[in-house]
Amino acid sequence: MRGLTDGRTPGETRRTTQAASTAVAVFVALGVSLSGCGTGGTGARDEGPAHADAVGGPASSPEPAAKDVPSKVPDRVDAVRLVKADPKVSPEVKRSLKPCVADEYPLDVSYGKLTGGSADDVVVNVLTCGDAVGVGSYVYREKDGGYENVFKAEAPPVYAEIDRGDLVVTKQVYDKGDPVSSPSGENVTTYRWSSNRFAEEYRTHNDYSKAAGNAPTPAPEPDG
Repeated sequence: MRGLTDGRTPGETRRTTQAASTAVAVFVALGVSLSGCGTGGTGARDEGPAHADAVGGPASSPEPAAKDVPSKVPDRVDAVRLVKADPKVSPEVKRSLKPCVADEYPLDVSYGKLTGGSADDVVVNVLTCGDAVGVGSYVYREKDGGYENVFKAEAPPVYAEIDRGDLVVTKQVYDKGDPVSSPSGENVTTYRWSSNRFAEEYRTHNDYSKAAGNAPTPAPEPDG
């Protein structure tokens, strides 16, 4: 019977031919793809350069945030010379300003923004050597390459600090019979720079407890 070849029907012969043609096409396509990935080919690389993170290259370091940049360290001043050369400092304070040990003077010096200038202001507290009692507090503002005294407080015991752009001055209060180490309370005055001077913003008073700290603290009992 016609239509039979090697025992196969015409439909089986046609399907065998189509399968062979498909296999040849897949093989040719695979060969083209492999040749494009070779050294001299123009395969996927022709689409553009690969990104650094795609090939594992080093990533560029991000710029540091503004808050991470350290602030400029203020220029240190010779506070001893500044106080002794200041005509606004009383002779009593100048006479008390002597070294406690070797060349160590009883001074606390702070730097910060108080008067709105381009340079940091300088707060100087003069203390006594024995009890560290504040005998004078001063604020110096840069002017014409030097410093001018724009605030002073010389009623001991007194201490001045910079608090978030304000000047805070603390004066301890003693009742009759109070030892130097145990004042009865304190007056705290906050000043703010306005119209080229420090103006008082507000004032608070704190009373210290007479009972706390007088009795010895008992030792903790052992466990178990």
